[in-house]
Amino acid sequence: MELKGKIGLEVHTYLVTREKLFCRCAASRERGLQGNVNICEICTGQPGAKPMLPNFEAVKKAVQIGLMLGCKINNAVAWQRKHYDWPDLPKGYQNTISGAHAMPVGVNGKFEGIEIWSMHLEEDPAAWEPDSGKVDYNRSGLPLVEIITAPDFTTAEEVVSWLRKLLHGLDYLKAVDSNAGIKVDVNVNLPGRTERVEIKNLNSLESIGKAIEYEFERQNKEGGKTKETRRYDEAKGRTMIMRSKESAEDYRFISEPDLPAIVIKKELVSEIGENLPEMPSVKLQKLIKKHKIDKKNALILAKNLDIVEFFEKVAEKIDAGFALHWVTIELMRFLNYNKKMLHEVDIKVEHFAELLNLVKLGKITELKAKEILNKFYPKSFMPSAEAEGRITNEKELEEVADKVIKENKKAVSDYKKGDEKALNFLMGEIMKATHKRADYKVARSLLEKMLK
Repeated sequence: MELKGKIGLEVHTYLVTREKLFCRCAASRERGLQGNVNICEICTGQPGAKPMLPNFEAVKKAVQIGLMLGCKINNAVAWQRKHYDWPDLPKGYQNTISGAHAMPVGVNGKFEGIEIWSMHLEEDPAAWEPDSGKVDYNRSGLPLVEIITAPDFTTAEEVVSWLRKLLHGLDYLKAVDSNAGIKVDVNVNLPGRTERVEIKNLNSLESIGKAIEYEFERQNKEGGKTKETRRYDEAKGRTMIMRSKESAEDYRFISEPDLPAIVIKKELVSEIGENLPEMPSVKLQKLIKKHKIDKKNALILAKNLDIVEFFEKVAEKIDAGFALHWVTIELMRFLNYNKKMLHEVDIKVEHFAELLNLVKLGKITELKAKEILNKFYPKSFMPSAEAEGRITNEKELEEVADKVIKENKKAVSDYKKGDEKALNFLMGEIMKATHKRADYKVARSLLEKMLK
């Protein structure tokens, strides 16, 4: 029997900015980066160092996320000092817009059926390795958004499903660094039986699900009348106690004297709100209802905002059903081959739609269209300049086929012995000889007749 309990989340995700939150150091989240290269006296907490005014791009992106979550955006938010003594925070406190008396950036939201208590902006601590004692300050001062949910979840499956939707929505905003991942603190208890336990610093959906399931089982067996902070040991598959759970008083929140309050004007909030993209669930329904795309392909398209918006624009110029294969298969193949995302190449919608139109009208073959598409890297062009007419004339194709048959006697012999692959080889030679202009169906039918 699956155990159910009460689960709330504190989700931390990195914002995409060029600089850190309070200094000019590069906000690099590159994995494998050499330690302590993007640092200065501010983000390493040197005595006497003062923070610069907060990165405005980070503030705007925090507002963007708050609106996506359906939050009310507060127009004046003040910085707090959250004190704790760990090696990853040499100045002894973290600058954050949270705390017992703080006014977060966004409050009272709702996303995919889950209530959002608050979301706020803060700086990331450094990366500390307890085993070696090493501290890497590259991460120190990176802008983070923390999203705090109500304890509306009852199972690990619900949590993982919701987090997937959240990450998908954040990906649409292009406000967070998907490569940097997430850092989630999970609060778990069995109502009426155990006190709340916080599991810290979970950074994958798999470990989040396993940690919750283990903690439910542990609390069911052991009980628990004290609030605790625990960590999840992936190798051992269990949670381990770190310390007793801190309260807000333990963090000794005070107002930050070195940073003025942030004033978020209503005009800015309105401007950001008007430019929010449609969320994945909305795009999915539009693809299914408006463009009559089956759910499987609609899900493929809706995975990436750039792809689905590109498809929608192409579908305004040519039949959506015809365009579907060319976007979900051929365009994806093109991008994967060049190891690029759509926003990293310059493909014009009108060029792509014209390419498809040439195929649909029978002016070029699909093979020729794929060849032209391959030349769209790094920049597309009007394909009619390269598109030569498709060859359907049987007499012209018969001359090509006759030459191919004479030059490939072994393949002809193999085909007559029952080897179907030999026929495909001969067709490939015909397509090569005609620069992929031969009508495939006509040429294949003609070749089969001639071989008989």
